[in-house]
Amino acid sequence: MKCFLMILALSVPILKTMAQSLKAPSALRVDLLLQGNRTDTAQQPVLTANLQPGFTWQMNDAAENRYQTAYRMLIATTAEKLAANQADVWDSGKVLDGWQPAVLYRGNQLLPNTTYYWKVMNWNNRKAASAFSAPAVFKTAPVLTPYQTAFRPLVKSAQRPVAIQLLKNKNTLYDFGKDAFGQLSIRAISASGKDTLKIHVGEMTTGSGQVERKPPGTLRYRLLSLPLKKGEHQYPLTFLPDKRNTGANAIKMPAEIGEVLPFRYAEIEKTLKGSEISEVIRYAVHYPFDDEAAVFKSTDSLLNQVWELSKYTIKAASFTGLYIDGDRERIPYEADALINQLSHYAVDAEFSMAKRTLEYLIYHPTWPTEWSLQNLLLAWNDYLYSGNISTVKSLYPQLKPKLLTALARTDGLISTRTGKQDSAFISSIHFEKFNENAALKDIVDWPQKGGFGLKKEAPGETDGFIFTDYNAVVNAFYYQALLSMRNIALALNEQKDAVFYTALAAKVKSAFQQAFINPVTGTIKDGETTDHSSLHANMFALAFNLVPEKNKTAVLDHIRSRGMACSVYGAQFLLDGLYDSHEAEYALQLLTATDKRSWYNMIRSGSTMTTEAWDTEYKNNQDWNHAWGAAPANVIVRKLMGLEPLSPGFKKIRIKPQPGHLKTAALELLTLPGSIKIAFKRTDTLFSLQTIIPPNVTAVLYLPKKTATDQVLKNGKAISAIAEGKFWKISDVKSGTFTWKVK
Repeated sequence: MKCFLMILALSVPILKTMAQSLKAPSALRVDLLLQGNRTDTAQQPVLTANLQPGFTWQMNDAAENRYQTAYRMLIATTAEKLAANQADVWDSGKVLDGWQPAVLYRGNQLLPNTTYYWKVMNWNNRKAASAFSAPAVFKTAPVLTPYQTAFRPLVKSAQRPVAIQLLKNKNTLYDFGKDAFGQLSIRAISASGKDTLKIHVGEMTTGSGQVERKPPGTLRYRLLSLPLKKGEHQYPLTFLPDKRNTGANAIKMPAEIGEVLPFRYAEIEKTLKGSEISEVIRYAVHYPFDDEAAVFKSTDSLLNQVWELSKYTIKAASFTGLYIDGDRERIPYEADALINQLSHYAVDAEFSMAKRTLEYLIYHPTWPTEWSLQNLLLAWNDYLYSGNISTVKSLYPQLKPKLLTALARTDGLISTRTGKQDSAFISSIHFEKFNENAALKDIVDWPQKGGFGLKKEAPGETDGFIFTDYNAVVNAFYYQALLSMRNIALALNEQKDAVFYTALAAKVKSAFQQAFINPVTGTIKDGETTDHSSLHANMFALAFNLVPEKNKTAVLDHIRSRGMACSVYGAQFLLDGLYDSHEAEYALQLLTATDKRSWYNMIRSGSTMTTEAWDTEYKNNQDWNHAWGAAPANVIVRKLMGLEPLSPGFKKIRIKPQPGHLKTAALELLTLPGSIKIAFKRTDTLFSLQTIIPPNVTAVLYLPKKTATDQVLKNGKAISAIAEGKFWKISDVKSGTFTWKVK
């Protein structure tokens, strides 16, 4: 996917229009896993353990208002039979059905340990038929089950240094350009076989260019010794495991991959005469990643750097195949997973890591109260973005206790500090597996005052939050979790549950506003028995739509007065709340800030992945590879460019750009139905937007409103639009290529 950004010249179309014909389906997936890449499906058969795998494809019809009305799928035991249209496993026949994220297999029972070949054709709403797709391949596992999340094995990418420098001390520095979780291999020649190489491997360099031997926080450094043999040999080097991130609760590296270390640099001490380094290679380990699935560019170079930093983090931090906290512990945490999940969806159309991480977290919970509630957000996002409810359906009984309704009082609000965490409750959320003396504890943000990695006098990242029995942040998450559970119940046709959770959510919202709104200031209090109003109490309430309209001015004024007084984790919800309140200019200022509490500070410090904290000053044991700092990846896509799914699998979407001071920006994002492209240009008198919406997708479009007398145009023709706050709303936008203008 080439970057399509030609947004500075609106005399030509911003986005290249697709060819006007129905072509064969492409981007074939089994259990949502794309086979090979999007143009060559003859690689890497998908391995499935499901008795009924799900099949997905992309319809290719660029004409306006096109959607699938029927399909035919063939599955055969050999490539030759499939080529001859001899479907000896399953011929679906012509099925009258629209596009779905995962069409379930309905042929004869699949056999284990067997390779199958398949292809598909479809019909559009003009009764035109496509040719059959190129063939794709899948293989069944040794044991087949009703449902199991499919996933790809980790990969190693061979990388050569982008720069090699001879240092003043005669050592040689090899710079791989970016930090990655990897392994090192050296090819060396020794005339005598008596030389021993000293290799310094790390994430950071000193002012003199050497690898930092004593890096701050939990930044990584290792000294390796390599005795050379006579002659020329290849030497794969081994990193010894770290006790903390390979312990009982850590996700282990697969034996076939081996131990990894995050590093960018390798410094090799000068060698004896007759010895020579002929090659230095890093093998970066990560989950398969489509680098071109998402492209974003704007006229703000700093914002572009923040995007690239966040996008790369999602790829590099995928090295275990699950969402983890970073290298220090390598443990999945719900809060890390939620931000990682949203950002992963924003940079690649990949869904298995989120599903597998949710499955893991249900039975391996962590201690913060709010993070138990985030399981429900993870579950709803999984279905909303992937369109496949199988994972959520299988976990539905286990999701209910994660809501923590057992901790509620009569008005619906919950508390962990009122003696309700008995053994039955702890067991219901599987917390006894984490710690036999476990109890949930409110976190708000991390670290708290006196938390790990802080000096005793350091204030922490909670903006002075006052903890009381009933906590505003916990109950804001509780409300949002109830809404997620209501949506899940509706999707699963659990009507009684849906009614119950709908009513309970309304009850909690009313109780929240009664308990936590300060009647004098109009802001949100931290707790029921304090008048302190932290950034956190207000931003979470704003993000989860708990602030009454009449209070929004006071809440927003208070939020602006606090700046970025939250951690990189809290920033996700701060930015969500700001954009949802249409405070795009202030949100963009935070995204592109240059002080210590900013993403630019991560770049300035030398990191190429998002860091665990804004700076080591705020968490002195932080690392440089924490994906929970990568919120800009999803915020730029979801909020700034305004692209979000409204129905599962992106069948219905919202496009609501909020440019702030940006003059131009463009986004291309791969989704299951196809690539969605958005580009805008803004002047004092004109807002111009170009969109490409793929087949089987409808959009609700919002254009910034300047005045009540604006003229709204579609492809040069005036149209009527509905005024909605600061926007013009255009409903039911069909697939195709369009130019929109407001002037």
